[in-house]
Amino acid sequence: MLTNKDYRTTTTTTRPRPQMFAEAAAAAMSTGASLPGSSSSSSSSSSHARYFMGFDLGTSGARISVIEKKKHVDPMKPKLLYKELHSDSVPYCGSYDDPTCWVTAVDSLLQRTPMDLKAGTHSICISGTSASCLLVDAQTGKPTRGTRAKMYDYDVVMNNMLHSPPPSSASVGATVTDAAGAAAAVLQVRQWMEDHVPVNHVARSNTSALAKLLHYHACQSISCGSSGSGSSGEKEVLAHQSEYVATTLFLSQTYKCGAGPHVNKRQYVSDWHNALKLGYDVKRLEYPTWLLQLLEHVGIPFCDDVLPRVVEPGEPIGTISKEAREKYGFSNDTMIVGGTTDSNASFLAAASSSSSSSSSSLFDPYGIAVTSLGSTLAIKMLSRTFVEDCSRGVYSHRFPSSLMSGLFGERQQQQQQQRDDESQLWLVGGASNVGCAVLRQENFSNEELMELSNDMDVTTIDSDYSYYPLTKKGERFPIADGTKEPILEPKPKSRQEYLKAILQGISKVERMGYDTLGILGASPPFPKVIMTTGGGSQNEKWLQMRQGLFQQNIPPTPVEESGLVKVLKAENTEASFGAAILAASQAVLSR
Repeated sequence: MLTNKDYRTTTTTTRPRPQMFAEAAAAAMSTGASLPGSSSSSSSSSSHARYFMGFDLGTSGARISVIEKKKHVDPMKPKLLYKELHSDSVPYCGSYDDPTCWVTAVDSLLQRTPMDLKAGTHSICISGTSASCLLVDAQTGKPTRGTRAKMYDYDVVMNNMLHSPPPSSASVGATVTDAAGAAAAVLQVRQWMEDHVPVNHVARSNTSALAKLLHYHACQSISCGSSGSGSSGEKEVLAHQSEYVATTLFLSQTYKCGAGPHVNKRQYVSDWHNALKLGYDVKRLEYPTWLLQLLEHVGIPFCDDVLPRVVEPGEPIGTISKEAREKYGFSNDTMIVGGTTDSNASFLAAASSSSSSSSSSLFDPYGIAVTSLGSTLAIKMLSRTFVEDCSRGVYSHRFPSSLMSGLFGERQQQQQQQRDDESQLWLVGGASNVGCAVLRQENFSNEELMELSNDMDVTTIDSDYSYYPLTKKGERFPIADGTKEPILEPKPKSRQEYLKAILQGISKVERMGYDTLGILGASPPFPKVIMTTGGGSQNEKWLQMRQGLFQQNIPPTPVEESGLVKVLKAENTEASFGAAILAASQAVLSR
């Protein structure tokens, strides 16, 4: 009920395909003949390409969603524009940081997807966990630094630093083989970042993709090919989780791009969302000068090749490879598009139901927010302004304007195109360490949670207990304090009262989070509607409690802002659904 998303094997399929085509597909499968538009068909498949496929690479497994655009939709009235035809999920075959397991999971999902849906797929998008990355050989695509990636929760300091200072003789850049070298590498990374990364920039975090790239280099110099220090002569490039899987499975053919080590280099293409924590400038849409100077200073060669090319999420990056067409039955012109992060994909899924909750034909997307009540708490809100403060764990993702029509109707798309660059949409937010994990820590079972919540009095918001329900020391947002201690005392005798106090504690951190966005300049300064995802969204009494809290006039939010907010349960919550919406975004605009 209040746990992280579960990727145990589940499958749901709805196929509204015309009977004639369904029978043809079945006949083709039984006889070994080609499906209309498949890779072995000589005819174009564009007339059948009306489905959009999204994958989410979660922390425990992968999920697929196949959607189509709903017919007979009034573009002037915001409604749910997409219908999910197929969904499926599988757990990873091994560790969540093993790239082989990511590829195997997506391959398994594709093998189980109905053939007619694959043959009719227009485009594919993949979401992955934020800042999860690895170094790969540009020609073979194989990981070059062992069999594990540095994942979203990999902290280059906490995962490597010793309590004792390292010897001064430790050599940075040489292959690290001992604890002293590991500690020296960490100190060097921190020094590089202190000297070059702007204050409060999201890439300054110890868990950022930039920190991981620098840590790779500090432990062993990144190889630039035959002239580099790599023993096998490989040329190393950085790939985030989503683009690694996209290239490995769907864009696996190499391409010519010069001479020497540049011949037959695989193309890894990132996106605005994944590249943010690598240091990519999402305002100017380029790698900033400070980043290029940093890489030159530390001696990372051919930095324009080590860093991936960056495109808008949902932007086509290539046609599916011949190998993938033949193996899975996709059409000749199925497109692979720029990906996103799992949290942003979840926002898209939830936000698609926010439009259906409004009766206004002039629904304004600014102020739409999504709160995830999973093991940890995360919030995001659409803002007119860019907000960033690493010291408070706040950052902004650039929101693709191509999504306006798909989420909020064509009128909003037209209005957005008429606005100047200053009215670019930004997805602002942060993630706290408080969340539903504390309920498991305090031994609340699903059955007890349901029983205690059913008759809980939520008419009174303020509890006698002021909890800050962390599971361990350290907080990221809305206050960045590595020494912040959990506050779960004193404990009442009643388990119901204890549960209520914990839920109120989490809710107040959520409220503090949205208030912080307003203080830092988000516009509007407070959300108008909050769609709720995660296990906590299933608790109706908790929704009512949060609704009451957000109605309160708590400074700095004025009553005219707090009094309007609605707290609702999202109809769509899966990140794979959001990735599928992203796959459809630019295809919808071109029709």
